Amino acid sequence: MKLSQFRFNLPKELIAEKPPRNRDEARLLVLHRDTGEVEHRVFKDFINYVDAGDVVVANNTKVFPALLEGEKEKTGARIEVFLLRELNAETRLWDVIVDPARKIRIGNKLYFGTNDALVAEVVDNTTSRGRTIRFLFDGKHEEFISLIKSMGRTPLPEELRKLRDIEKNDADNYQTIYAKYEGSVAAPIAGLHFSRELLKRMEIKDVRWEELTLHAGVGEFKAIEVEDLSKHRMDAEEMHLDATTCDHIMQAKENGKKIFCVGTTTMRALESAVTIPGKLFPFDGWTNKFIYPPYDFTIANHMVTNFHHPMSHQFIMVSAFAGHELLMQTYQAAIKEKYRFSTYGDAMLIL
Repeated sequence: MKLSQFRFNLPKELIAEKPPRNRDEARLLVLHRDTGEVEHRVFKDFINYVDAGDVVVANNTKVFPALLEGEKEKTGARIEVFLLRELNAETRLWDVIVDPARKIRIGNKLYFGTNDALVAEVVDNTTSRGRTIRFLFDGKHEEFISLIKSMGRTPLPEELRKLRDIEKNDADNYQTIYAKYEGSVAAPIAGLHFSRELLKRMEIKDVRWEELTLHAGVGEFKAIEVEDLSKHRMDAEEMHLDATTCDHIMQAKENGKKIFCVGTTTMRALESAVTIPGKLFPFDGWTNKFIYPPYDFTIANHMVTNFHHPMSHQFIMVSAFAGHELLMQTYQAAIKEKYRFSTYGDAMLIL
């Protein structure tokens, strides 16, 4: 399939600027793949679609405060540094994106914080991600990370940063309530809808909650630039899936229980860990899996997701799961019903 087949008109006013007052009170569109039926619910109604013994799998990654604001040496020009990945803890070496990048050269020093509390030097400007910088810090690594966190801001998607100023409570809103392991620069947004009350109701109903970790990188925000989808390459992202979780998911599947996948990052992680058709294995490494139609999903048979942008890799994956024609029709219905799209938008349950 071609990228242009995933184009549709998304009215700008449907892009959600802020989250709902309560996480589980976003709207929920329920799509039945077998009949094409669509139901209009609220997210807390998710409890009505899960039964005892079913498994819900989610990504427990935690968003890192990865945006630093500073100044360039001599000129004092304002710069923004987006921390992508720590390359070497001992030498404080990081892959970053610098904005504006055009005047940042190797050897330039960048200053951050009150009284230039933190200094970095640009050591490479040829990486595909932007720049490599070395922080000049003599203390312990724990002290360095603590300083970074105290200075950093929540890395909301650029579209939200253009719509409004980042608010203090975004640090909480742009984080799932079950986030555990820090490392993402993009939140697994489908999981933002789960509240503590809903998780408790699922526990009482004996629904099994399982977690894996996939640290989403800046590739979550990148546009696909090739028409032939087979030529698109995802950025590699760190992923961890343990043996116990695999066993629980496979046991439920063998017992005929439903497997719900929360979000596209979780789905990519599950499918990355399938090396024998229908069999899930522990995984500890990196994945750059890109899923597009046609594709046979082997683990999850239900999916929770948000409403995504046209021609995004998230929308393309959901299209592979729901069926391209059916999903295009459903999105048109969602637009007509004024569902909210993107990061803080409404949710969709695909059965």
